[in-house]
Amino acid sequence: MRVAVAARGVASAVEHRFGGALKTLSRVPDSASCRAFFWPAHEQDHPDGHEDTPLHCPVCEADATRPFQRIDTRNYWRCEACDATFLDPAQRPDHAAERAEYDLHQNDPRDSGYRAFLARLATPLLERLPPGAHGLDYGCGPGPALAGMLREAGHAVALYDPLFFNDPEVLGGAYDFITCTEVAEHFHHPAEEFARLDQLLRPGGWLGIMTGFQTRDEAFAQWHYRRDPTHVVFYRASTFEVIARRHAWQCEIPRANVVLMRKPG
Repeated sequence: MRVAVAARGVASAVEHRFGGALKTLSRVPDSASCRAFFWPAHEQDHPDGHEDTPLHCPVCEADATRPFQRIDTRNYWRCEACDATFLDPAQRPDHAAERAEYDLHQNDPRDSGYRAFLARLATPLLERLPPGAHGLDYGCGPGPALAGMLREAGHAVALYDPLFFNDPEVLGGAYDFITCTEVAEHFHHPAEEFARLDQLLRPGGWLGIMTGFQTRDEAFAQWHYRRDPTHVVFYRASTFEVIARRHAWQCEIPRANVVLMRKPG
């Protein structure tokens, strides 16, 4: 496993005012995705009905979780095996609540500030892609700006989003690269999602993820990323190392909040 950390410092915080979208160009734009990845049939309940009963980790599937923090009425859990933090499954937003929150975000694919934000992933990914690669923007949202940027660089990009580009045929393809910008924090079932992404990647393909890496534990309650009610799982660099090992991926962290993982082959 090779983890290369080439950037330090965290991108400027996104400010959210629920009940109205708030965005300034001097800061990181709204979550690039605001996507729904919600399948209620798989929701996990506490085994014996008690809120303090350890849960199965939705990221690495280990039985090594413990209560982490209770913030207002929201209960968060920490996995000792992969360092993921996740909202209690019983408190995840339903589909309607997620869609209502997503509709508040107003990211413009033509906005130079938004494109600069997406370039944090696009630039290191493009450095690793062969000419004319075929990719998938997984969780692209209503305005797939990243896909447009990658197409401008000469690559073909398919789109998938469960709300805005819900084309099941896209999930039957195979891709040289897959991007997930501001998507992984919305996953209700991350282990299933990463297994799906592994199946969609061709041997030698790249998976590019951008998500807010977990802050210090003592700052978690006030962290802007946690305050988005649709963000239900949070990762550290060590979490992605565990995910990479599960799938035999090479893992690189070229800059803050960006991870690139390569499937062997």
